[in-house]
Amino acid sequence: MKNFFVDLHVHIGRSSKSDVIKRATANNLTFENIAYEAYHRKGIDIIGVVDAASPSIIKDIQNMLERGEIIEHPQGGMVYKENLSILLGAEIETREINRGHAHSLIFFPTLEQIVAFSNTMKGHIKTGKFVYNLTRLPAQELFNICESHGGVYIPAHVFSPHKSFYGNCCDSLLQIFTEETFEKIPAIELGLSADTAMASQLSELDGKTFTSNSDAHSLIKMGREYNIFQMKDNNYNEVMLALRNKNGRRVFANYGLDPKLGKYHRSFCINCNTVIDGVPPKLQCPVSPKHKIVRGVYDRIEQIKDRNKPKTADRPPYHCQLPLEFLPGIGPKTIDTLINALGTEMNILHDTKFEDLQKVVGEKHAHNIILAREGRLEIEHGGGGIYGKVMVVHGSQFTVHSNLPRT
Repeated sequence: MKNFFVDLHVHIGRSSKSDVIKRATANNLTFENIAYEAYHRKGIDIIGVVDAASPSIIKDIQNMLERGEIIEHPQGGMVYKENLSILLGAEIETREINRGHAHSLIFFPTLEQIVAFSNTMKGHIKTGKFVYNLTRLPAQELFNICESHGGVYIPAHVFSPHKSFYGNCCDSLLQIFTEETFEKIPAIELGLSADTAMASQLSELDGKTFTSNSDAHSLIKMGREYNIFQMKDNNYNEVMLALRNKNGRRVFANYGLDPKLGKYHRSFCINCNTVIDGVPPKLQCPVSPKHKIVRGVYDRIEQIKDRNKPKTADRPPYHCQLPLEFLPGIGPKTIDTLINALGTEMNILHDTKFEDLQKVVGEKHAHNIILAREGRLEIEHGGGGIYGKVMVVHGSQFTVHSNLPRT
């Protein structure tokens, strides 16, 4: 088995003809640029693009196939530059009557299948500018459509207070899906404000693989959360085996932000413009119960969990690791310098020695990259759509530990 870096949630912001595919995304977030960034700069082996059902993006993919810039892998997925696999997917918003809205990720092995899915969804998608993923379908019906076209269904950022199942639709996924459907769902996506220990306090998730993905809305955000999959090859079928933990394939490790950095980790009072600290769950502002709050992921899990001790013994480790852009003082120019000198971001985060980092960016930045690698930077809570803060440690407080291995 080999190890592969995997990020299964990257958005496409624009088509090659500048059609807006998703709001609040970077103008250069095209299918072609995603492939280039993943291969040349990030060092990610498998990318899941989740706006590939858009007709404009389907045309872009078809054009790249015709030019020979990508090819279809016989075991599913698109191949770019021989060893980057791109999985074709869609993030679709569903609506549960009297409950709320939720996002789900759907992936298909072939372009033909996602084209067929796209054609079916034309009758359900709310048409209009920037909104190719909005439906009024309940999630169970979307699952049925996905299954009929040979796709796989994964609930997205399941604890987020906005547009997720646990966040604002249900206390249990069995309130949304039939038992038969629930058994067919291989995995859930944790989201930026949760980790394995938090999610493992819900016993119904014991049989589900946990994934950490970036939900990137810009090129630089790709790989801010990711996974290491152990598989024989990097293609769609191998990924599906790993998600189902079959035939020796598996998710070997999850790498994500410290949940405290997530934008929705703790409850946040909009009126007071502050995170509500204290023992969770915090479900109202201590200043006034009339104030409007955004319920935090940590607080929501405390509200719905059915055990206090997480069951994590059979799960892969969750490593709190910061991407380069989250480190104070390391901006785009410094990242370019690092990549030009030392290779991809995955190589820098996992393998590059302190001494080599120091030669390129100096002692202070090298210290902080190693501390980020080892999860030893102090974090202040985020909430209400505002990221937490990284507290950098300098000088005598730092001790160089041995590099953490990729495997």
